[in-house]
Amino acid sequence: MKRQPGRWLFGLCFAAFFAGFGASDANGRTTLPIVDACFVTDDGIHNVALEVASKDKQRQRGLMGRGEMGDHAGMLFTYRRERSASHGFWMFQTLIPLDIAYIDSNGRIVSIRSMAPCPSAQGRDCPNYPSGQPFSNAVEMNAGYFEDRDINVGDRLHWPADDTCHR
Repeated sequence: MKRQPGRWLFGLCFAAFFAGFGASDANGRTTLPIVDACFVTDDGIHNVALEVASKDKQRQRGLMGRGEMGDHAGMLFTYRRERSASHGFWMFQTLIPLDIAYIDSNGRIVSIRSMAPCPSAQGRDCPNYPSGQPFSNAVEMNAGYFEDRDINVGDRLHWPADDTCHR
């Protein structure tokens, strides 16, 4: 039998390419690790369960195509390096209105923005929602989540959940 190294290499590249997209659930959504976390304010503690998007492809996909999200569920976007104040998020192919909290490396919220779904078929037509402050992480929650719980700039996110979250 003649060996064909090109086929082996092609198969390896093909598998590696699709492995970068992560596993999918029955609805075709990417399944991500979930971490328990909490927002700590002067008035209390708000426990949440956050999907963690730590890789480029995961962050790019974000919450695209989701029709709903639980009341205390969200997505945490993590970065290895601090992002500039002009770095932002968009709502291309995102179906639900969201609020985003931009968070510094100490877990402090530095900015909160409300984001509306973008109905355009072209990503270039969707608005960008920059943080306005340098940040290291961001959390997207259902629209109104932060306002309804009086979570503001200066409050903190603890993740993974620590003793502070269980007071």
